[in-house]
Amino acid sequence: MTGARSRRLGDASADVARAVEVFVRGVSFTRSFTHPYLAERVGSLWALRDAPRRRGDYRTEEWVAVGMPPEEVDGTAREQTRGRFAVCAVHATGEPDAPLRAGYRALGYRLLRTEPCMLHRLRRIPRFDAPAVIERVTDAASAERLAQATGSRQIRPEHLHPDAPLRQYVARVHDEIVGWVRSIVVGDATWCASMYVRPPHRRQGIARALLSRMLHDDRAGGAKTSVLLASHTGAKLYPVVGYEQIGTLLLFTPKKA
Repeated sequence: MTGARSRRLGDASADVARAVEVFVRGVSFTRSFTHPYLAERVGSLWALRDAPRRRGDYRTEEWVAVGMPPEEVDGTAREQTRGRFAVCAVHATGEPDAPLRAGYRALGYRLLRTEPCMLHRLRRIPRFDAPAVIERVTDAASAERLAQATGSRQIRPEHLHPDAPLRQYVARVHDEIVGWVRSIVVGDATWCASMYVRPPHRRQGIARALLSRMLHDDRAGGAKTSVLLASHTGAKLYPVVGYEQIGTLLLFTPKKA
């Protein structure tokens, strides 16, 4: 391997490792709305799981691995899980994923899906016009309207102030909420989550306008990067606003946990 190629792969792996930490801490933050959902280091792994409960079932744990042998991940997860678990194996773009797939398959895991891991370096952020009003949710009435539109609580009262670690955005057409996205501060980065536009309002630039507003606010707030996991449909959208794919997350579940 040439020195230049080795440096490129090293930079890519470092980007993935940083992005994974943003991912686990962002997920931990939002899933803690109802009960604390911790992001903990267990050796070289990240464990996403409920804090101890006095009653009720534990939610499925997620064990997140970057560059680790499947056998080692499986051994740690099975030894330390409190119930059901899944494995999120992440590899950098340019690295082969065949060994990961084969390794987990040999251990009896099933691949549920793959998700592109994407990064925006917040250097150039395009602006887009759209037939919608794009605004940040900053009051209880707007938060309640969004909860009714989505069927679940998207933002808590303590996150409505200007410097909150969670910023929630909506797109309105004729006073109807037709799209939404949120940004969660994780150190000098942000985690982009829950990007959605209702089907009748797609292909009109609303998603791009939502993301553009969010990213400009990310940069103004001091963030250096924005991270997200994309669906394969979403992976076609995000590069339009400046995201690049830096890796892929493969989600595996064991046949017997």
